[in-house]
Amino acid sequence: MSFPADLLEPLRRGEHRALGRAISWMENGHPGARELMARVWPHLGRAVVIGITGSPGAGKSTLTDQLARALRAGGQRVGILAVDPTSPFSGGAILGDRIRMQRIAADPGIFIRSMATRGALGGLSRATQDAIDLLDAAGFDTVIVETVGVGQDEVDVVSCVQTCCVVLVPGMGDEIQAIKAGIMEVADLFIINKADRDGADQVERELEAMKSLAMVRDWDPPVLRTIAQVGQGVPALLDQVRKHGLWLRAHGGLARKARERARLRFESLLAEAAVRRARAHAGPERVEAAIQGIADRTLDPYSAVGDILGET
Repeated sequence: MSFPADLLEPLRRGEHRALGRAISWMENGHPGARELMARVWPHLGRAVVIGITGSPGAGKSTLTDQLARALRAGGQRVGILAVDPTSPFSGGAILGDRIRMQRIAADPGIFIRSMATRGALGGLSRATQDAIDLLDAAGFDTVIVETVGVGQDEVDVVSCVQTCCVVLVPGMGDEIQAIKAGIMEVADLFIINKADRDGADQVERELEAMKSLAMVRDWDPPVLRTIAQVGQGVPALLDQVRKHGLWLRAHGGLARKARERARLRFESLLAEAAVRRARAHAGPERVEAAIQGIADRTLDPYSAVGDILGET
């Protein structure tokens, strides 16, 4: 396979075409994907990874756009991964709300990629984590991961980023959703976006009250206000991201997060490989028979899985 010469070196130089092709390899399970990741792995660990998550309509894409602009003004190269909900019917991603970010897409120092969750339990597909690493290998200084939203199954984002920003909006009931989703344990920064709306003070009061009831943490997540549409509050947000990064370095947080992410990646890849091997070993007819048995209620799902795995 000739991919090291054809893809690896252009990728390491940060060429967009090579980077896009490499991410597609990871998404599609290309035969060379595994070796490509093995070759770039020793060169990783330089990029700062920021997560932007929150409810639909909170202005995450606009905020991401403004963050990228501010980072570029400071001379940084920025990668943006926009993780979209996947259609259960087509398997495609809903990408309409990414159009506004095309204003910055022509900048050679910015790379934007929309990623489908592909039904991943944690809201982040395995390929998204691969894409973070490829952007790191390509020399991008900051990677921004904009996720589908906060919920019980989306908290894996905290294991993939160094600083997790949870975006809320006045008047949308986000403060109630925050309690339901348990984001007190996820957020490193709280951002009240569209802060010129009525109710911003109420959201901040409720957040501060919730923080006082949450488990004690060494890092106290600050509550910031932004109006992303006009860029207001973005410099202060970046300043807090930098402060959190310094705090992580001073308290061993980066090593802890690296281990959390390593565990998540190892276990997700292990589960993926186990399912693939179990299916191949049993064969499609036996797998479909087990599924039909579960649907007909002639076989319970635990027994079906045990039979496929050869357990007694």
